[in-house]
Amino acid sequence: MAEVIPHWLTKQAFLSPNQPAIEMVDGSTITFIELKEKSQEFARKLAKLKITKGSHVGVLSNNNVTMIIAIHALSYLGAVAVLLNTRLTNEELNYQIRDANVTVVISQDELLYQAKELDVDIAMSFSEVEKRIKEKVELIDEIDLSEPFTIIYTSGTTGFPKGVVHTYGNHWWSAIGSALNLGLVESDKWLAVLPYFHVGGLSIFIKSAIYGMPVYLVEKFNEQIVLDAIVNRGVTIASVVTVMVQRILATLGDNQFPSHFRCMLLGGGPAPVPLLEKASERNIPVFQSFGMTETTSQIVTLSSRDALQKIGSAGKALFPAQIKIKDSEPNEIGEILVKGPMVTNGYYNNKKANDSNFDDGWLSTGDLGYLDEEGFLFVVDRRKDLIISGGENIYPSEIESVLTGFQGVKEVGVTGKPDDYWGQVPIAFIVPAHEQIHIEDVLNYAKGKIAKYKLPKEIHFVDSLPRNASNKLVRNKLLDLLK
Repeated sequence: MAEVIPHWLTKQAFLSPNQPAIEMVDGSTITFIELKEKSQEFARKLAKLKITKGSHVGVLSNNNVTMIIAIHALSYLGAVAVLLNTRLTNEELNYQIRDANVTVVISQDELLYQAKELDVDIAMSFSEVEKRIKEKVELIDEIDLSEPFTIIYTSGTTGFPKGVVHTYGNHWWSAIGSALNLGLVESDKWLAVLPYFHVGGLSIFIKSAIYGMPVYLVEKFNEQIVLDAIVNRGVTIASVVTVMVQRILATLGDNQFPSHFRCMLLGGGPAPVPLLEKASERNIPVFQSFGMTETTSQIVTLSSRDALQKIGSAGKALFPAQIKIKDSEPNEIGEILVKGPMVTNGYYNNKKANDSNFDDGWLSTGDLGYLDEEGFLFVVDRRKDLIISGGENIYPSEIESVLTGFQGVKEVGVTGKPDDYWGQVPIAFIVPAHEQIHIEDVLNYAKGKIAKYKLPKEIHFVDSLPRNASNKLVRNKLLDLLK
């Protein structure tokens, strides 16, 4: 029997009609009743494009409020939103469009030129949709939690990207799992600065509809805007990645975060321990988390009561979830497996990947880590980033964590370079904080902190590191900096 609930935005508009749903940097707000009405109107205009239940619609947009309205609108039609990464080339986007059977793309106005170059029957900007006449169509008033809602593609750093199908139930349980861990406070306001075409950014707006919580919408990361949001605009929770924390800390200087700020939720891979310690010293509540597209955002998160005792840990699995390390004892590194109602049922149109990645409900994440005796997860690295040198496993994140502690290092990325003798050797790319930094000083600092075979065999100073749309380090592109 299908699990059915009222449409979450309609329900929230009924419960809290005048509560702000979205707050913009300019101070303007959209209430839940306004968001519902705008989304339903947009849905009726989309219906003129013959978008109906089950249609796969590409959404090509950077962070903006109309993108969120459009995604809610698609849910009122029972259509599936295929969220497209705006940083990809047309060739990469066309692969996803063909793979996901997308025939219509709606786009941010500024990206219509790109949308029109894609292999679809219809490409239309948000403004063009809004100018259309409404169709008389019955909108969905109940959500079947087993139905698909979004398709978001993995980064595709190993082989072709895979389309992760998220059901309404996946999104629902992700929101519930987070609330059971972080709690809900009446004054909560969540800052959304991660890309909304990734699940970490989108999930904030789903939580908003389910919790009745305002979201502070930031179109592009800027340290000053984020700090202003936290200090002056009442933001209590912010989803961030490591480089954002580094920049926020540097900008904060000797100032303190306000007492109302509850949590900086840190995702996007293992964080350097010196950074976490620095945040702890400043009483900045940074909670590490572990999640991926396949888990509909976080599935493991450190709680406030454990944050100081377990620095470096991603925490324990959220209430409805399970994790285990494949064929490993406590404190033994192995592949992380996850299971739970927020975990996708599978990849779209990809039987081979489904057969190889899922076993009895358990998903093989491709990430390496270990559980300590108390069940806290420590994420070590992506399996594909692992460096095997002379038969020894070397984890880039461990070296990065150590080098980040050196005073003159602003950012660092480590990868393996092919070597005739060792197979691979670790090399480091450093963005210096200032000009007076020497390779010998960096290596002398690292000696004694990590084993000799883990020391970078080369250190290169660069202006910037390759990062994806979520500002996560893309290690497999580091070697391109040598070209």
